[in-house]
Amino acid sequence: MADTRPDLVADALPRLGADRAQARAAHRRWQALGHAPRGPRGLAAQLAVLGPPAERDEVRTGDLLLVAHRWPLPLWPHLRWEVLADPGGEVLAQQLVRAAGSPVPPASAGLLVWEHVVADVAALPGAAAADPGVPPRWEVHLPDGTRARFVWGLLQQVDPPA
Repeated sequence: MADTRPDLVADALPRLGADRAQARAAHRRWQALGHAPRGPRGLAAQLAVLGPPAERDEVRTGDLLLVAHRWPLPLWPHLRWEVLADPGGEVLAQQLVRAAGSPVPPASAGLLVWEHVVADVAALPGAAAADPGVPPRWEVHLPDGTRARFVWGLLQQVDPPA
């Protein structure tokens, strides 16, 4: 998320007990794992980094049975990292989602960057989700022309009506 909100990432690092060098090193390790010829793939890669999920639920979409794996995050205790995978471990989607029972911040006061997730905004009356064609990114268009832009399911930017 540092490419879209470097200001918020810089503010978050001390709360996580990390500095920029540690964040870059963690990113390098994650990239190395993903590009290693014999590295784990799919759900196995997530498990290698995050450990066992705190929550695991079966989700049926039509005839397809998926498994939702969710992990809590220290920076966003009201959110979960969710990985949707088929029973064989093939990852079909991954993003931040609201934790069960966590209240949605009211949108009447404005959409909150790094607080609202896609499902929060997509549930607003007249909202229309739009896939911008880049896998970890998403947009929701509101009836007044506002565009909410997300990375990994978390609100990053709100563009007011033109």
